[in-house]
Amino acid sequence: MAYPGRLALTVLALTPADVTAGDLQLLMFEQPGCIYCAAWNEEIAPEYPLTAEGKAAPLRRLQLRAALPEGLTVVSPPVLTPTFVLVEDGMESGRIEGYVSEDFFWPLLAGLIADARKN
Repeated sequence: MAYPGRLALTVLALTPADVTAGDLQLLMFEQPGCIYCAAWNEEIAPEYPLTAEGKAAPLRRLQLRAALPEGLTVVSPPVLTPTFVLVEDGMESGRIEGYVSEDFFWPLLAGLIADARKN
């Protein structure tokens, strides 16, 4: 169940300048059979592109064991799923390892985006 005030709080946390500045992307490293990926897909995925975070950092799904696409650089290879890597202009700027619930995911992601905007 979604937290009713979460979207409103998130929209206030990200200004229009945050959404348009830089080239952010959220990489989701996943693998078949991952129950935490399935939970994220059920709880977050449908609304993600509609949120300020989704607009600021569009989602790109990658398989955990696949080679990293050209033009992307991460600090270290992800080892568990899901791992969410925020990249700015192709370079990792932050990471969330694992998924517990949307109550933890949204504030962590908003913090990563805000930190990326400070640099």
